[in-house]
Amino acid sequence: MAAVYSGISLKLKSKRTSWEDKLKLAHFAWISHQCILPNKEQVLLDWARQSLVSFYKKKLELKEDIVERLWVYIDNVLRSKKLQHLLRDGKTVTLQISLVKVINERIAEFSLSGSQRHVGAVLSCCQAILSTPALAVIYTTRQELLVALLSQLCWAACRQCESTAVALLFEVLHLALGHYLSIQQQQVNPRRAFGEVTGHLLQPCLVLRHLLSGGTWAQAGPGQLRPALSRELRGQLEAVLRGGAFQPELLSSYKEELLDQPPEDTKTGAMKNLLAPADTVIARLVDAGYCEPPLHAAVVAGSVALLYKLFLDSYLKEGTQLLCFQALPRLFGCLRVAHLHEGPEPALSTSDWTTELLVVEQLLTSVANNNIYNIAADRIRHGEAQFRFYRRVAELLVSHAQASVPAWFRCLRVLLSLNHLILEPDLDDLLASAWIDADVTEFRTRKAQEALLHTLFQTYVKLRQLPRLFEEVLGVICRPAAEALRPPLLAAGPSSALRDCLLDLPPSQVLDTWALVLEKFQAAVLPCLRGDVDMALKALSLSALLHCVLVHTRCPDGSTPLPVVRRTRAAMEQMLRELVQPLLGLLLAPPGPGPELWLQKVSDAALLLAHAWAQVDAALSLNCSRYRAASSGALTGEAPERAHLPPLLPGVEARRWRKIGKVAARFDSVGRYCLEQLYLQKMKRTLVQTGSQSEEALQTLRADAAYVLGSSRESLTQGTAAPWDGQVGTVSAGTYPVAHWHLVVSNLTILVPYLGPDDVRYLAGVLLGTLPVNGAQDGPADEEEEEPRFTLGKISEAVLRSPVFPELQSLHAAFLARLAEACAGVLCAGARGDPGPLRQQLPWLFEEDPGDVAPWEARLAKVGPEGTEPRGDVAQNLLSLVQGGFPIRLEEEPLGRLLGLLEVVSALQLDSLAAPRHAHYFLLLLSAALASPGGSCSPSLALTFLTACYRLLGRLQRAKSARSVLKVMYASDLCEIVLTSLFRACRGLRVDGDAAPWREFLQAAGTFLEQLLQMLVQAKHSLVLNFGKILAFLSGCRAYTEAAAGTQRQKRSPLGRQLLLVSLTALCRVLGPVVRERRPQPEAPEALPGLLRQAVLRTGAVLQPWAARGPPPAALIAAVSTLLEADLGQHPGPCGGTETSQAPDGTRLSHPALYRSVYSQLLAELPALAGDVPAFQAAAHFLTLFLRAPELHPAEEPVFAAVFHSVRRVLADPAVPAPAVQAIEPHLGALLAHLLEAGTTEDFRAVLQCVLQGLDLRNAWSADQPAILSALTLIKLLLNCPVSEEQESLFWRLSPQIITALTLQNREACQEQPVALAVVEPVLDVLAALLRRGEEAIRNPHHVSLAFSILLAVPLDRLKPPEYGRVFPRAHSVLFTILQCHPKVMLKAVPSFLNCFHQLLLSVMHEGRQRDKGSAEDLSGVLACARLVERMYSHIAARAEDFAVFSPFMVAQYVTEVQKVTLYPAVKGHLQEGIYLILDLCIEPDVQFLRATLPPGVRDGFKELHNDYVKYHRAKHEGERRYAV
Repeated sequence: MAAVYSGISLKLKSKRTSWEDKLKLAHFAWISHQCILPNKEQVLLDWARQSLVSFYKKKLELKEDIVERLWVYIDNVLRSKKLQHLLRDGKTVTLQISLVKVINERIAEFSLSGSQRHVGAVLSCCQAILSTPALAVIYTTRQELLVALLSQLCWAACRQCESTAVALLFEVLHLALGHYLSIQQQQVNPRRAFGEVTGHLLQPCLVLRHLLSGGTWAQAGPGQLRPALSRELRGQLEAVLRGGAFQPELLSSYKEELLDQPPEDTKTGAMKNLLAPADTVIARLVDAGYCEPPLHAAVVAGSVALLYKLFLDSYLKEGTQLLCFQALPRLFGCLRVAHLHEGPEPALSTSDWTTELLVVEQLLTSVANNNIYNIAADRIRHGEAQFRFYRRVAELLVSHAQASVPAWFRCLRVLLSLNHLILEPDLDDLLASAWIDADVTEFRTRKAQEALLHTLFQTYVKLRQLPRLFEEVLGVICRPAAEALRPPLLAAGPSSALRDCLLDLPPSQVLDTWALVLEKFQAAVLPCLRGDVDMALKALSLSALLHCVLVHTRCPDGSTPLPVVRRTRAAMEQMLRELVQPLLGLLLAPPGPGPELWLQKVSDAALLLAHAWAQVDAALSLNCSRYRAASSGALTGEAPERAHLPPLLPGVEARRWRKIGKVAARFDSVGRYCLEQLYLQKMKRTLVQTGSQSEEALQTLRADAAYVLGSSRESLTQGTAAPWDGQVGTVSAGTYPVAHWHLVVSNLTILVPYLGPDDVRYLAGVLLGTLPVNGAQDGPADEEEEEPRFTLGKISEAVLRSPVFPELQSLHAAFLARLAEACAGVLCAGARGDPGPLRQQLPWLFEEDPGDVAPWEARLAKVGPEGTEPRGDVAQNLLSLVQGGFPIRLEEEPLGRLLGLLEVVSALQLDSLAAPRHAHYFLLLLSAALASPGGSCSPSLALTFLTACYRLLGRLQRAKSARSVLKVMYASDLCEIVLTSLFRACRGLRVDGDAAPWREFLQAAGTFLEQLLQMLVQAKHSLVLNFGKILAFLSGCRAYTEAAAGTQRQKRSPLGRQLLLVSLTALCRVLGPVVRERRPQPEAPEALPGLLRQAVLRTGAVLQPWAARGPPPAALIAAVSTLLEADLGQHPGPCGGTETSQAPDGTRLSHPALYRSVYSQLLAELPALAGDVPAFQAAAHFLTLFLRAPELHPAEEPVFAAVFHSVRRVLADPAVPAPAVQAIEPHLGALLAHLLEAGTTEDFRAVLQCVLQGLDLRNAWSADQPAILSALTLIKLLLNCPVSEEQESLFWRLSPQIITALTLQNREACQEQPVALAVVEPVLDVLAALLRRGEEAIRNPHHVSLAFSILLAVPLDRLKPPEYGRVFPRAHSVLFTILQCHPKVMLKAVPSFLNCFHQLLLSVMHEGRQRDKGSAEDLSGVLACARLVERMYSHIAARAEDFAVFSPFMVAQYVTEVQKVTLYPAVKGHLQEGIYLILDLCIEPDVQFLRATLPPGVRDGFKELHNDYVKYHRAKHEGERRYAV
């Protein structure tokens, strides 16, 4: 080999050596130890570098693959461990500038042309250089090379977004930015840093940041960028811009440029005069040559907000507010919207407006959040410079309204919050474009509009200038406009904003506003109203506004000053006399055959005002005695026909109302809805005044209720309605049915008592017809995601689930009748053949009036001990139909419709049905369950339908009238009918016996059968006869004969035998307790035990084949448990004094081999059952029963050890996840309790020894986490088990070892990376339980004090939000347990206790700080933890004598830490409420001590905290104490 390497330098330089051989020689020379060459590494690198440099300078011709291999060779050399070791040992290997220049040139070529030649290898070489500090010196010492590299990398990333090398490109860029930032921080020449950034890096950095923020590389693909790297790159780019363009040293230059301040000294003035930093940055920003025009506009817009943010971060401090403002107009001038007033408007699309307005919003929000604008200082010191700029922005926004863009509303809202005078000169145009003329449809835009209007109204309420605002509103409404194109004035958003402000308005301003609207209405609208459609529309808008003002202001009461009451009464009189009655008069005498629209809008306006007047008059009459006394008779211009009954409206006769009603009935709009409201208001006043005692009042109430209900029959029957937002002013032809139905439903308690039977049936029909059956929605799918709106379906569903619905007996009964009729209709439609015989056999399906329960009452009355009505007819008819194939067949569509109706039935309260209705519904549901699914029905749909039927039948069997079913047919007949039908259905089903739908169906059917048999036992109806017939049927059925003969053993899905097993199991489960209680049976005292014995034998015969084949299926374990329990019940053993026959092997039980087989199988399969909670529960129950049967126990192994070993296997099995263990813990606990009860003290000692072995520290070192978790779970289970005194004493003697082991395990788990929360969480749970249960047993304070070290070891600051939300409550629980259960230990270790609590407090502050990103779920978890901290503060404060000395230090800790973070207001609120309780413990010297000793910044925070404490907390509690006894 030495010969090979001889003269290597000459061979590499020789022209006769081929490049293939040169590369091989260079490669082996690098990796071989036999090549001895002076300065070999440098020689080889220089050879490869020189070759590449010569090639790119056209001095050497090379093939493309040779060039690629040369780059790869350099890359391999730079990345080799050999070179890294050499550099670490101090050997010098230098790179030449020529290589770095070639790398920069290749990246520039890639950036400009997109050429992919060698780019991957070049970038890889660059990455290797930058990631090695000794090699990166070539860039860091020659800053111009690094700047050029950065610039080209940024441009390459921006221009070659789709390149396959983009991921590597970003990694290189990340390294280069890191190096440049470290250089920039050490830069002593601010001009050079500024020049580098603005001259070379500003434009590419801004473009790249814009693309990163827009998620250009977020989509999956070869160029996908990791989110973390994207965030880091954006942060680095911002840091580069801040460090270059906004250095602290440039502050004086910015002041000189922006504020026209002379330089502070001549020495530095010359340098500063050369800089105009703001103009330079802006000039580079707006330069149009560095990217395409569409991208350029977006980059400029996004960069304006970024640059202003960086400017504020660098220079905002006390005294620089004016400087920070002066940068704002210059940056704002970069936006396209800033130049709209200069000439022809550029065509900006909606997306352009959205982009630009979002930037304007960010700029204005920065001003507001940083307190840059001070109104007084701006006016006095700066000649309103800021105000004038904000006025220009406001004029721009108002003159170029963009009501479809949410940011436009938000910009106006920020301007309004800065100073309301900014918008006041344009208030009318603002109201028009942002509210009255704005057609806002999109949800986010509506929310932004609502927020703007809310701020607007609240601002003028606080200024006590709401009438001034209303003057502008009225002016905008009444000025000429295309009224038909205007949206409703008071939709949900504006109405909500106005409502909120009206509650805070003083009565005088309410009256002033009221008077303004009345005056405007009378002066501008009423004189021109006749025949003018536009004026009619204006009248409706003014009516809606006045309605909102009147209805949502505070109502005067007895404490209201008399002048206000008199003025209110005068306004009411004026409104009725001069406005309402003239408008109603126009309806009585319309001006000829005018347009329908005019008549509709005038009737809407008139009736809306009449409704508002009546509502306010009723409220005033009830709440204000002065108004009532003064207005008795004063408001009635004409006496009504019935003086003792209230009229619809004073001064309007009943015959006139009939004419008005005819006009309103022509339109489905506001007027019709308000007329219904008037009739309802009349009913309420009638009930209040007369109590509905007289016949005349009853007739009036019935007539009014019938009018309200019948007003919209045709609208509701159409079946189409648009969602309604709940505002009176938005009722239209589309939303009127929903509004009407909402009105009826909201007043059912008033209407239903006065409705006739036909009306009640109609109401029930509408209720059923509008329910969303089968999950159908009557509104848009995304409606719930936006805002709550009323729909017919939602309203009806609310009625169905309301607790008031069953109290409305007539409506409830009518609804049940209509529902039964609908179900019967579906069943009758599926009948096959001649319906005549079926009408005789199933009469309940063909009733003409399902609401008439008299026939059922008569039938049930005849049934009894001496009754004449036979109970066998119904059963015989049903049984004959079932045996011959039930004549009702339901295809997929009717079956789905019936399933939807059954969902409605399930929503009803079936427990309180009367006996006739109960029997009717039972037979109806039974008929549905007996119906055959058609060929178009899938097996899953058929099973879902059957499951729903039998669940409802089971619910009926739990109702109070359940025994009424036994008056219709015998229980044995009913069981035979149901089982015959189910066995037939099983033969036609093609489903897997272990499928979830089949298991649900089996559970529902078994539950129904068991409840039916339980009802039979409770009713004591011929138990022996009924149980005997049921058992005989099951013994003779085909499924049993096949099971006994073993013909189904080879079938994969024996559905019929599973159903047979469920039936026999239900029989055993019911008969067993009856036999155990030994109830005397006069017919045959010993017959029931015999029946139980037969049932046990037959159940065992069915189960035996499964046990012989292998492990029993999960669904059958419960059957084996029931069988064993029944078998044990019929053989009480020697203690019971009853001699029983024994099995051939000497046992008392019927199937010992089956039980032993299942026992051994369950021991082996117990871990596999842990994922199925019902199966595991059944297995645990079986093992518990097995423990009670000593004759079954095997002799070769003790049962205690075998069962406990299986339990440990379950807990230590890695395949069983922690959630599954938590789900089965109650069943494990029950099994362990019975196990300990049956075991000895030595067995208990062995259990404790297993616990200590599981907590051995060697398990943590060997990463045997399942062993640790099983030990922890065992401790939890043992703490909840009832044990003997000897066992309890033994446990608590070992508790110190357990606590010490927990401490060591927790320490090891917390030191892992990441933290082993799977161990930490149960350790904390076990520790809290130990301390709680050991309140009297743990006597050594040291063992309790170990809990503090466990808590302090938990790293709460290293957890993710979901993990934190799980760990924090556990740590708090441990600390709270020590405080409550071990107060003496806590008193001796108060510092340790407070250290633990302080760690909890710090963690809440850390998690509750305001961040850019975070979900609502994370914040809700932190809020729950903050509440726990507040609660702990309250417990500490309750022990004032123990913690009084430490209270100042707790306050000092809190104030010191809270100064370091900005918390979410909700989190801070909880923590403040807690620290207020600690401040209650501080006496005045403590407060003075804190003020004197706290550092200056913290001292200010404490002063603010103490002031809030005095102002809010102490004042509140002193006020409460004033009224305390």
